[in-house]
Amino acid sequence: MRMVIIGSGNVATVLGSQFREAGHRILQVFSRQPVHAAQLAQELACGHVSRWEDISPDADVYLVALSDDALRGLGRVLSLPGRLVLHTAGSVPREILLEVSAHSGVLYPLQSLRRELRPYPEIPFLVDANDPDDRQRIADLARSISGQVKEADNETRLKLHLAAVLVNNFTNHLYVLADEYCRAEGADFSMLLPLIRETAGRLSRIAPGDAQTGPAARGDGATIERHLSLIGNYKDIREVYTLFTRQIREMSQE
Repeated sequence: MRMVIIGSGNVATVLGSQFREAGHRILQVFSRQPVHAAQLAQELACGHVSRWEDISPDADVYLVALSDDALRGLGRVLSLPGRLVLHTAGSVPREILLEVSAHSGVLYPLQSLRRELRPYPEIPFLVDANDPDDRQRIADLARSISGQVKEADNETRLKLHLAAVLVNNFTNHLYVLADEYCRAEGADFSMLLPLIRETAGRLSRIAPGDAQTGPAARGDGATIERHLSLIGNYKDIREVYTLFTRQIREMSQE
């Protein structure tokens, strides 16, 4: 398919690269920042524009990889009647692009994407369309770069987006707290990396509830008290530790 990429951030870069490698032809990259548009266009070997009116009307698919706020009101600056226009947001309804095209929908990558991290990870996709006849086209497009593609309406996609925040953003925040603690206390955070990989890897074999270990799960009050004494001066860590310990103990006793 002939594609135009609208955006130049992490999602635009990763998906643009993946689609190009899969044999799709990238016609243009659009970004309001000319330098950013040119940089991604060079990587994708395509043209680039920075004015809405210069976007090519000749593509089969327009991939809109913009922030949630930027999607709102896009119909005031962009009209592509008859063209397939897809946004990549997890928490934005599929109807947001109806003013741009009646043939619009969602191609949501359920993955944390960073342009600088190669090779790119496996990317599951959730797809949806305003016109039911477009769903298969979107699914086929997603399958050209992914082996995990599912249809998901607005509510289902939003629920999975919330779950993704829990398992990715919140978990990474715990890594940040642990890293800061290790730095402050002269410990080596890298010693925890095998544990992090093992814990994540178990989830492909057993349910998260069955994978839970640690002092809270086994009711080891003495160890919990020793931990609390160590983090007395770390307010954020103490709050998280106390909350998680209580919840794990309660769930372990059910």
